[in-house]
This record gives sequence, C-alpha cells and structure tokens, in this order.
Amino acid sequence: MVPDGWMKKTFCAVTQIGNGQVDPKMAPYFSMLHIGPENVVSDSGQLVNVKTCSELGLISGKYEFDENSIVYSKIRPNLNKLCKPGFKGVCSADMYPIWSKDDLSIDYLFHYMLGPSFYKIAVSMSMRTGMPKINRSDLNNVPILVPPLEIQKKIAQILSTWDKAISTTESLIENSQQQKKSLMQQLLTGKKRSPVFEAEWKAYRLGDLFTERVETNCENLPLLSITAERGVIHQNESGKKDTSNNDKAKYRRICVNDIGYNTMRMWQGRSSLSDKEGIVSPAYTIVIPCETIYPAFAAYMFKLPELVHIFSRHSQGLVSDTWNLKYNHFKKIKWKFPCIEEQKKIASVLINADKEIKLLKKQLADLKQEKKALMQQLLTGKRQVKIDTLSEATC
Repeated sequence: MVPDGWMKKTFCAVTQIGNGQVDPKMAPYFSMLHIGPENVVSDSGQLVNVKTCSELGLISGKYEFDENSIVYSKIRPNLNKLCKPGFKGVCSADMYPIWSKDDLSIDYLFHYMLGPSFYKIAVSMSMRTGMPKINRSDLNNVPILVPPLEIQKKIAQILSTWDKAISTTESLIENSQQQKKSLMQQLLTGKKRSPVFEAEWKAYRLGDLFTERVETNCENLPLLSITAERGVIHQNESGKKDTSNNDKAKYRRICVNDIGYNTMRMWQGRSSLSDKEGIVSPAYTIVIPCETIYPAFAAYMFKLPELVHIFSRHSQGLVSDTWNLKYNHFKKIKWKFPCIEEQKKIASVLINADKEIKLLKKQLADLKQEKKALMQQLLTGKRQVKIDTLSEATC
C-alpha cells in the first residue's frame, strides 16, 4: 500500500540514464571511475582510489558523468555497486551515469538505490542473462516509491547521518589497525621495550621452541577451520561450503594454545592460535609452544612481516602455488625471542589492541544493521517523517 502523498513511478519517469560515449583522449581533465571492491564501499557508496584517464591509459569510449549524477554498475547487481562521485569524469561502458528529474532528489534516489526494494528487483532482473547484469530497458522499468520532495530530502538527510557514522567508524577501525601494525613492528622487533626488561633477546631454532603435533584418528572431535582474520573457528561458522573428506581419519588434532599454519601458505603468514580443541585438514601443520614460549606472543610473532619473509625463503617448491613449509624446514629457522615475561607483556598490549578493533567492528556491524532496518521503514513509508512549518522534519 502506497502512503498518502507518495507515488509509485517507474525509474524512467523520474530519472535519466546517460547515453552517448566520449573519448577519454579528448577529455584529459576527466577523472576515470571504476567501481569495484577497491573503489567503493557498497553500504554507503563511499568512493576511494579514483584515477585519471591518463594514469589508466584509457583509449576506448566511456560515458560522461558529472557532479550531479549517480554512477551505477550494471554488472553483477547483487554487489550493488553505486556511488555519487561529486565531480565530472568518465566511467566504463559497464556502468550507467544516472540523473534525477525535477521531482526527484538525487540524494533520495541514491539512498533508494542502496535500499532493499531496488536491490531485490535489480538482482531478479539481472538473472535473465548468462552474465548477471541489468540492461537499460529493465532498469527503466524498475518501480520506485516517490514521496513529496521535502520528505525525500529529509529521508536522505537522516540516512546520510547514518552514513557519516558508518564512515567515521570505518576510519577508526582503519586507524586502529594501522596503530596495531606499528605496535607489532616496534614491539616484536625489540625497537620499543619496557625499561623493566633489559636482557638481550636470544636466537633459537624454532624446533627448540615448538614441537609438531601429529595426532590423527580423532573423528569424534569437531571440525575446525583456521582463518587468517578470525582465528580458529568451527567449520560451520566459516560461511564456506564444507568440502572436507567424509573419512577424517587423517585429519589432525589441534588443541588450545596450539598454533596451526597452512603448510602451503605460511609464506603469506596464514597461521592462527587456537582457543579450542578439534580437528583440521591435513593441509595444516600444528605446532605446540614449549614452556618458554607464550602462545599468544608466538602467534603475533608469526605475523611479523620480517619473519613471514623468512618463512617464504624456507618454503620448498618450484613456484609460489606449490611452496610449502613442512615442520622439518620450519624447525631449522632461527629467530630472536625475549624472555617469557617480556613476551607476556608484549602480547597483552597487542591483545588489547585487538580487543579495541573487535569492539569497533561490532559497532560498525550494529550501525549497518540498524541503518538497513531504518531504510526498510523510511523508503517504504512504513515510518513517516514529518515536515513542520519551519521545514524541519522529525522521524
């Protein structure tokens, strides 16, 4: 049911989709826009990493857009890639520059296209072809709910406020991650030390500090997955299809405070400290820290770029796709470690940094979920905004 004062229109009735190609060589002042994971944050349409035509060496014709347009990627609408560039430029022919007509706010249109109703219809239409994409005629037939212009502007203002909060939290996460990276570089190399600790760090062979756990025939234990970002998790929490063998007799047991690493990806730092007991694929090597190694410290140390480089040098194989670091080669590597008390101190600082990042990520997820629910209400008129005599609205 359409709310009072709202109208249900087709996309073509309230928008204009760009047409007519331009030659980037004839417009050197233009900025080139490519919408991909490296360019735009889909939840809020934030634009990053824009490059000029000359930087990209573009020679084929592209569509022109300007500061009053939206640029929408027609390829794989399920990714819902769109943005409001805010400048003049050219974009790939795989994208549509879109302008709003007089009775439609471009800001309202932007949020509507990010919203669930538009997304659902666009994805449904894109499935008619082999390559998921939405063509011009289909896009023109997408229905759109249009409230009075003042309400459009207020809805856009409300949702923009949420976008700013999301963007601020994303920046805080990025800053915290950079600070943690700097801390790791200083603390794990001994460049920054507490005055309490003065003893020199000692070099050890990893085989003297870590033993290999090779325990199989533990099918009664839960199946775990070792991830680079989330640590050791239950396989059913990974979001990936279970491709493990039905016969798990050769799967390896991993215990609390063990470190598991991907034998063929340790040169990329693919390792994690386990906080649970279970079994993992035999593609992983499991090592047990000895009593002079604090497990959490070792887990952070294994992510240090300098040590990851050493792991790559000791990996065996002709090409990177076949490089592997089995325990026999791992144990021969020499590296410097502080005393266990200093290890614990360093680990506690980095653990606190991780807790801060985890909390910010939780806040970000909550903000995005709350915004999504609000969009569902505001963009359908289920939750009305009111315009008073001073043209100020409340939700």
